[in-house]
Amino acid sequence: MESQNNHGRSSSITILNLSKKLGGQDVLTDVSFDIAAGEVLVVLGPSGSGKTTLLRIIAGLEQPDGGHIQLHGQAAQTLPPQKRELGVVFQEHALFQHKTVEQNIAFGLETRKRGKTEIQRTVDEMLSLVNLREHRQKYPSQLSGGQRQRVALARALAFKPEAMLFDEPFSALDAVTRLELRREVRTLLREMNIPALFITHDQEEALELADRIIVLNQGKIEQIGTPFDVYNRPGNEFVATFLGAANVLLGRWSEGKVILGRIRLKPPPDAPLLSERQPVKIIFRPEDVILNFQTQLLDTPYVLGRAIIEDISYIGHSERLVARLMLWTPQGVEAVSNPQMLAPLSLIDDTLADGFPIAITRNKWDANEMELSAGDTIVIGLKGYRLLPHYPLRSESGTKTFHS
Repeated sequence: MESQNNHGRSSSITILNLSKKLGGQDVLTDVSFDIAAGEVLVVLGPSGSGKTTLLRIIAGLEQPDGGHIQLHGQAAQTLPPQKRELGVVFQEHALFQHKTVEQNIAFGLETRKRGKTEIQRTVDEMLSLVNLREHRQKYPSQLSGGQRQRVALARALAFKPEAMLFDEPFSALDAVTRLELRREVRTLLREMNIPALFITHDQEEALELADRIIVLNQGKIEQIGTPFDVYNRPGNEFVATFLGAANVLLGRWSEGKVILGRIRLKPPPDAPLLSERQPVKIIFRPEDVILNFQTQLLDTPYVLGRAIIEDISYIGHSERLVARLMLWTPQGVEAVSNPQMLAPLSLIDDTLADGFPIAITRNKWDANEMELSAGDTIVIGLKGYRLLPHYPLRSESGTKTFHS
């Protein structure tokens, strides 16, 4: 695996070949990455993928079965949690209910035997930082969920940790508070230049917070990259479909083209090396689809063919459609007066004979310019797409299946 530091910057946290079993099951398998100084790394994955176990091992709350942890170049796997100088924020806040806001923030400083003057100055600074000065004498039960999480953040930052660890800190909050708080935290971390590891299963949260994203699945890293790369250049189908919506079509590589039934699709510029008759996956986002009524009006070299609109829903800022891709006849995509007469598209070895539903997203301006209704016949093209080898008889791993 290539060095995972960010543009050559020195690493604050380095994880090498970390492994962990629980109950005889592999929870983490050969996990390696590092976090550069000032970088925010988000670990994204479904429930049970090993995210929280990974964070607890880094924090010193659990021991790995194998591998190494380095904090600023020093071996840390034998250090107790309090010696690792890591600030940790959990979903549950873990505040002392019998202590006020300022007493909660001061707790970590008191256990480290800091002087009273330093503690008071730091508490005042943290209260200003998280906008809770007027709530300093309140108890956790008197605060909202977002305010309690701000107290937990202030307490974790108060002793000036070497790095921050966040275990789904916003998941128990309402949508508006969650959005507001994660933007505040991102700004704080940038201003203080503190490296951070975030654990989340929320794709939108990962994309907004991260400098880089790790996609974790069943204890293994599927892909590491910037939010842009992971979203737009997914290494495999799991990454594509977990990080946002994606359409996945199965086809075959033949004579330098992608074959989908009778459709011959031009490959994208970043197509991998493929052998003749190699099964392939065509992956594209709903917003990558462009529509028109005639093929010659599609401003793209990637034309999929004619389809019938099956469903339309309006979600304020955009419109969602489902269209069923139909057969491209040998003569091309000509106008069809009776859409029901179109034969359905078949893909690899004629296994999908009922056509294939395509999810499409259009902004409100495009939707207004070209109004559509269920039953309309249209032509579908793609602004671009991701082409990957398809291995139907074995599981895929993003970094092994395809390298961009």
